[in-house]
Amino acid sequence: MSDFNQPVSGNDLARFAGLQTFMRLPVAPSADGLDVGFIGIPMDIGTSWRSGTRFGPKQLRQESAMIRPYNIQTGAAPFDSLQCADVGDISINTFSLADSLKIIEAKYDEILKHPIIPMGLGGDHSLTLPVLRAMAKKHGPVALVHVDAHADVNDEMFGERETHGTVFRRAYEEGLIKPSKVWQIGLRGTGYTAEDFTEAAGWGFNQRLASSLWHKPLDMLGKEIVASIGDQPCYITYDIDSLDPSFAPGTGTPEIGGLTTMQAMELIRNLRGLNIVGCDLVEVSPPYDTTGNTALTGANIMFEMLSILPGVKVR
Repeated sequence: MSDFNQPVSGNDLARFAGLQTFMRLPVAPSADGLDVGFIGIPMDIGTSWRSGTRFGPKQLRQESAMIRPYNIQTGAAPFDSLQCADVGDISINTFSLADSLKIIEAKYDEILKHPIIPMGLGGDHSLTLPVLRAMAKKHGPVALVHVDAHADVNDEMFGERETHGTVFRRAYEEGLIKPSKVWQIGLRGTGYTAEDFTEAAGWGFNQRLASSLWHKPLDMLGKEIVASIGDQPCYITYDIDSLDPSFAPGTGTPEIGGLTTMQAMELIRNLRGLNIVGCDLVEVSPPYDTTGNTALTGANIMFEMLSILPGVKVR
């Protein structure tokens, strides 16, 4: 009998049955006593194109029921050494983005009073800004691994300064991140000006365009990122639109020519050794994927990130 929470086995209760928690973990009323907490942030009022990410956390949980507790390919056994639970959803104000961002920050402030690694289930990418604000209060400016089709460094969108496309400019301006230890992976698509990506490179961000990664393994890139960041507290934010739409069509702002699922797994697995203090998986929009494959992919990426957290045993 393990002292750590275990996902409900598919041999004890069919995977299509039971409560919809992430990987069928127990529900926890608070972060007290947890090493890792999965937090739903059901929001899409920060999006600029296709909505629907408010349904992301629910379907990520649903599709995660298929994932078993041991990573056969890597030997990682996160539930043997980390106390994990689903801590439910943040109750955002569905009519006010500004208010919702304050609610998210306050909730993370409360959660981070405990020695926990929060793993956010999004939700649109605007949610990462208040999370980083809370993270910086506890850890100081953090390193950042940002996997995304878009740099999200716009100054304004329709006159608004806090949206899913302005997150990392605000984080840079507010000193929430260490620019030289920011890595943006998978950038591509079209822009409004030539400076859409290059301005952030001038701040010190390390950027890798998707086209430079086509047909290549990403193990060495992962190792390069680990060597660059060192032991700096690090946050990982994974936008599902970093993947090519053939792998993840259910997202708000799809761009062709993205990463493959194999590259995503390879990259994350080679980030082992980072001092990860939090993660999120954002921009899953179930209405644009009737098969559920995007959420299934997102849930597996969450498990890959869980598997590289500090303290995870490898068998």
